[in-house]
Amino acid sequence: MKRVNTITFMGLSIGILVIGLFLAISLGVTHIGVLDIWNSIFNYSQTLEFMLIRDVRIPRVLSVMFTGGILGVAGAMIQGITRNPIAEPSLLGVSQGATLMIAIFYAVGISINTTNVMIASLIGAIFSSVIVVGFLFKKTKSDSVTKILLAGTAMSIFFISLTTIIGLLSNQSQFIAFWVSGGFRNTTWSDFRLVAIAAVVGLILAMLLSKKINILSLGDDIATSLGENPEKIRLLTFLVMIPMCAAAVAVGKNIGFVGLITPHIGRKMFGGDYTKNIPFSFLLGSILLVYSDIAARLVYSPYETPIGIFTSLIGVPFFIAVARKERG
Repeated sequence: MKRVNTITFMGLSIGILVIGLFLAISLGVTHIGVLDIWNSIFNYSQTLEFMLIRDVRIPRVLSVMFTGGILGVAGAMIQGITRNPIAEPSLLGVSQGATLMIAIFYAVGISINTTNVMIASLIGAIFSSVIVVGFLFKKTKSDSVTKILLAGTAMSIFFISLTTIIGLLSNQSQFIAFWVSGGFRNTTWSDFRLVAIAAVVGLILAMLLSKKINILSLGDDIATSLGENPEKIRLLTFLVMIPMCAAAVAVGKNIGFVGLITPHIGRKMFGGDYTKNIPFSFLLGSILLVYSDIAARLVYSPYETPIGIFTSLIGVPFFIAVARKERG
């Protein structure tokens, strides 16, 4: 793709995202006009409508945007280092491990606030990632990547099953179900700060690693011949990805398939160049989750539908199509 087309496509994506952000702030049980949004930001006063915009809608919408970006970037990095287009955090058990640890924290009576949720999510993400990294570093046959995905899928199911059991035993099934299916209810400015820091720092570090991921995506033998250490690149990638995924789960709960869809589309647009694929995955992940969140709030208004339902409705057929193509 020529440079001018790349810039045009990125600009178009940013435009679609901006429109989505405006719609997400405007639409809901209470519909809000453009002038009210403007005044709530630049001429704020203590009215109920302005408080709804500034303290509820805006932090939620921005949190959704950064969470989607995180999931997109994490998916691009995982697919790059595993050289498999159907790898993503939720399919490797990373997101589910974080969800499980949050459920444990809640069940034992630890207060649920932004800090504690992030700590629990980080512990769970580290635990599940250690298992995945163990498979990545194990020198086996050429089908080792397939084994990684199978192991990750098994871990995902196992962690979610444990999470469900914990919810039943602690009489918190409704709360646990909300975490498992994903959502951004009660998102605060503290949640936004957490996910924004994780997204910005993570994106910068991912871009610094993008050239090495490009090399690793060509294969371990080629990477070694070019003087790179494949195991070191994978380890660094996971060290960047773990806190990003932990923050995404802490704020948006367990949301799947965003990291599967966005990098695949990025490769269609930019080939295997992760210096372009990673920032585009951030943009497309943000777009996908912002519009999914709008649907989650409007489809069954005034009640909110779990956002994970909408990402799954898109992601499952996409996963099947990609898997069939890879098999063929």
